[in-house]
Amino acid sequence: MTESQQILYMQIRILRITAAKLKLSLKQTSQLFKKFDVLKYIREGFGIFHIEGDEAVFEDVYEYLKIKGAFA
Repeated sequence: MTESQQILYMQIRILRITAAKLKLSLKQTSQLFKKFDVLKYIREGFGIFHIEGDEAVFEDVYEYLKIKGAFA
């Protein structure tokens, strides 16, 4: 699997985990990710994220969203 494929796979996994944990639809979560550029954030952090488990990556993304004001 290429690095681009690995990044895409991670982005999809984290999108699904976020939707489940925040009790949002995939569409709502996708809109949230788009609004706050989360897919870019995951892509840019992949060097660190790929050695962490999905739960740790979710926690990092969740903190990122909080800092960006997603849950005001």
